[in-house]
Amino acid sequence: MDRINQSSVTEFLLLGLSESPAQQPLLFGIFLGMYLVTVLGNLLIILAISFDPHLHTPMYFFLANLSFADACFSSTTIPKMLVNIQTQSQTISYGGCLTQMQFFMIFGALDDFLLGVMAYDRYVAICKPLHYSTLMSPLVCVLFLIACWVLTILAALLHTLLMARLSFCAGNTIHHFYCDMVPLLQLSCSDTSTNQVALFTVASMILTGPLFLIILSYAHIISSILRVPSASGRQKAFSTCGSHLTVVFLFYGTAIGVYLCPPSSHSGGKDKVAAVFYTVVTPMLNPFIYSLRNNDMKTALRRLFGIHNCLPRDSSLVSVF
Repeated sequence: MDRINQSSVTEFLLLGLSESPAQQPLLFGIFLGMYLVTVLGNLLIILAISFDPHLHTPMYFFLANLSFADACFSSTTIPKMLVNIQTQSQTISYGGCLTQMQFFMIFGALDDFLLGVMAYDRYVAICKPLHYSTLMSPLVCVLFLIACWVLTILAALLHTLLMARLSFCAGNTIHHFYCDMVPLLQLSCSDTSTNQVALFTVASMILTGPLFLIILSYAHIISSILRVPSASGRQKAFSTCGSHLTVVFLFYGTAIGVYLCPPSSHSGGKDKVAAVFYTVVTPMLNPFIYSLRNNDMKTALRRLFGIHNCLPRDSSLVSVF
């Protein structure tokens, strides 16, 4: 009898943000607009950096990769939600659910690691300018990027394999708009203690590790800036870090709330709201933050819009990635 109750689940039901039919057209319009802004905004950042030789520096190399990760991060969840709303279907296959969860974790963790590396880059640029070309050489930047990808893929693969070994009860309803680990673990009939420990441990390492690096880097940066004698010099130094700090606060404030706070299944939608900010709002705002607060990006975007079809032959996305 116990074996019958633990029959294999072939699909899950994603309830989304609201079960009210009247709200579905509004949600579809809002999230479609946010998704288009996210993808187009981050694509413009990538193109502007690619086609402007002045931005072929380590800081903008990592910014272009952050924009790529943000666009992919939103693409793992929003398109499926839009399709479900449009087709009035809430289903996602078992394999599709695990695949969505894996890529969601890959690009979410990649965002996290890139923010940490970008903080280290600013630390070297401001605190050790004479050694910047050595410590942040092209080879070092590529190795940093490879390390970020390897760590995120390994972490996502670990959670996916642990999730694949679980059995699920007849209930297959996920009270969320994408396949996330916490709601899935709540549906399992198996012992999830190993998954819970792995989730908390890996999430703590992925979130607090880069966050510690960011805090340490900016502690040294602020200390160095305060020793700059001229007010204009201090303002210029702070301006190069302001955009990055704004993104860090947005990303970590919501990510920690989603993964390190105790999960609650009766929170009146607060978990979903936090997830929306973490997965949708932050990737959408990043291009605006970096373009509006950064004079170099403003100049590059003006050049991009003025280039039209007269692009330099040697410019390519390969030079950025």
